[in-house]
Amino acid sequence: MYPGTDTVAIAAASPERPQPFAELGMNEEEYQRVRNILGRRPTSAELAIYSVMWSEHCSYKSSKVHLRQFGDKAPKTDKLLVGMGENAGVVDIGQGWAVTFKVESHNHPSYVEPYQGAATGVGGIVRDIISMGARPVAVMDSLRFGPADAPDTQRVLPGVVAGVGGYGNSLGLPNIGGETAFDACYAQNPLVNALCVGVMKHEDIKRAVAPGPGNRVILFGAPTGPDGIGGASVLASATFDEESHQKRPSVQVGDPFMEKLLIECCLELFGEDLVVGIQDLGAAGVSCATTELAAAGTGGMHVDLDAVPLRDATLLPEEILMSESQERMMAVVEPGKVDRFLEICARWEIPATVIGTVTDTRRLVMTWRGETIVDIPPVTAADEGPVYNRPLAPPPDLGALQSDTPGRLTRPSNGDELRRTVLWLAGSPNLASKTWVTSQYDRYVLGNTVMAMPENAGVVRVDDESGLGIALSLDGNGRYTRLDPYAGAQLALSESYRNVAATGARPMAVTNCLNFGSPEDPGVMWQFARAVEGLADACQYLGIPVTGGNVSFYNQTGEAPINPTPVIGVLGVHDDVRRRVNMSLTTDGATIALLGETREEFGGSEWAHVVYGHLGGLPPLVDLKAEAALASVLVNAARDGLVTAVHDLSDGGLSQTLVESCLRGGLGARITLPGDPFVTLFSESVARAMVAVMPGAEARLAALCESAGVPVTQIGIAGGDALNVTGRTPEGDQQELFSIPLHELREAHERTLPTYAD
Repeated sequence: MYPGTDTVAIAAASPERPQPFAELGMNEEEYQRVRNILGRRPTSAELAIYSVMWSEHCSYKSSKVHLRQFGDKAPKTDKLLVGMGENAGVVDIGQGWAVTFKVESHNHPSYVEPYQGAATGVGGIVRDIISMGARPVAVMDSLRFGPADAPDTQRVLPGVVAGVGGYGNSLGLPNIGGETAFDACYAQNPLVNALCVGVMKHEDIKRAVAPGPGNRVILFGAPTGPDGIGGASVLASATFDEESHQKRPSVQVGDPFMEKLLIECCLELFGEDLVVGIQDLGAAGVSCATTELAAAGTGGMHVDLDAVPLRDATLLPEEILMSESQERMMAVVEPGKVDRFLEICARWEIPATVIGTVTDTRRLVMTWRGETIVDIPPVTAADEGPVYNRPLAPPPDLGALQSDTPGRLTRPSNGDELRRTVLWLAGSPNLASKTWVTSQYDRYVLGNTVMAMPENAGVVRVDDESGLGIALSLDGNGRYTRLDPYAGAQLALSESYRNVAATGARPMAVTNCLNFGSPEDPGVMWQFARAVEGLADACQYLGIPVTGGNVSFYNQTGEAPINPTPVIGVLGVHDDVRRRVNMSLTTDGATIALLGETREEFGGSEWAHVVYGHLGGLPPLVDLKAEAALASVLVNAARDGLVTAVHDLSDGGLSQTLVESCLRGGLGARITLPGDPFVTLFSESVARAMVAVMPGAEARLAALCESAGVPVTQIGIAGGDALNVTGRTPEGDQQELFSIPLHELREAHERTLPTYAD
């Protein structure tokens, strides 16, 4: 099935020496399968290629059977120009413009070396966007740490934040949003998920393919060094030569200034149509780029590893293949265009070297020091890795967890206790101001950022003349998903969807980063399968396709996995960003209304988590029909100028929404709560938003809500310098329950993170 060359001098390891497949993350069955494919014992270089290409990170061998649902259930749309399977998905946003976006994880490296782990996570996702032919225009991040006051969090948090900011700021890319959260389950296993978005014209889209026998393969960017070797499969160079080499560092080292040059160099190369195929070098380095390009093209490639520029001349061929050194790309170029390609690279001071040639042999052949060290069918490494349908079973404690409802927890029963709870939540690590984090990021560089954190979503202008733009949100909730993985994934999607709509943008597409524990644990795999099913079903219902994403397994400390944490990014489109709406209360006298239905829902809530450290019950009820209806109201209200402010309700409920909108706009509010004050303030029911209505537009907004079937309740007036709340007492009387001056709210909201970070 996979014919080899008739005569080939394969430089194989001696038959007497056992091959370290187990140390490279392969099991016996996988190793034997490699031998069957090749019809012989693999060389150490071939073994290295298969081990990393068949790793969980590169091959998705445990998740692939479930991820297929994203394609099988994908809604029909002509807006998706490039879907899953490429470096990033591409969406048509109109007027000839396309947007590509994707989110990926760099969790484990960020624990080992927080600064470089986070920095190179940003660098890697940016190169995915470059490889699609786009100019990167913004980044976002989703960060999760252990308890805010834990010593290890105080080690990891500052380094991660500095790494995200240091790399992104140096690239000149605005960081427009994201989230930072804390939970004991992430102790010693932080989550660092980075998103990048880029823009291009339709005709500029590039693919990771190597067509055309005779075309040249060019490696360009930073030289290859020992950093990051085996980052995807825990490969240590000592495996190959224990006597002459020390264990190489497993965390990559980034150079954002080289990457900035690489961005501009690539865009000029694309502009002159010098590239027929391109791939960034990330996980698995040269191994991944060569096998994937060859497998997706004519099917063959010949590579001279001696031509690869090295920072360390002592690197073995296995290490050259496995190195995950940053700021590198691989391009396929027609012979007649090679000189111009190299000329442009030289002008940008980007090292570039022809290392190979495309063939039609359906073989990937590599030589080193005159010997053939690799001769494999590239499709077997890139596309035909093992696929596991691992055992599934609900976690043994799930039933008890769901039965332990928050109903047994003592609730605040008077105005003073409600006031104290509002302040407590506003200053809790998850809900407190993240200014200490976001102030380290440049949010407005490039001049096209229209909105950035702490707004509902980041908004970027794409076209100056028409005002065409995009909105992006990135959200997740591990507590909800722990209680119900199917619903939890849908709740993460619905929050991100709602955030985008709150700015006035139409939600269009989804990317995801699925962070879970070990796939070898049936409980974890059950959580994963249910979460994927939930997300696929919800995307199908809402009519927004999944364009791509990332799976990160083995997130656990010892035997204890993290809470299953799907992080969902939603892309929305603004026909004119000048009509976007922010969250700030700024119009004195504006009517404040609550859209949507409030139910008594506290399972997995911030109130239970902050006040009692409790996790139990069921998460809020998912209502996708209500989410879609609410989104239509918010988009149309923004278009017609009916609202001056919009803020979605999510973690912390109406209480936190009021705090953030009042502080953001510097204007207080006089609120009258309908129903039970505790439920109205702190419930986390979904498909809800608070709006400030343009004076005189109250009737038009009410009519819009009625036609969409969205409940609307007037709850107050914007104004003053305090949050004044009136509601029903336990005796049934209406009276002022509490008043909190804005300066007191601000002090509680802003003091927390600097205290823990310093």
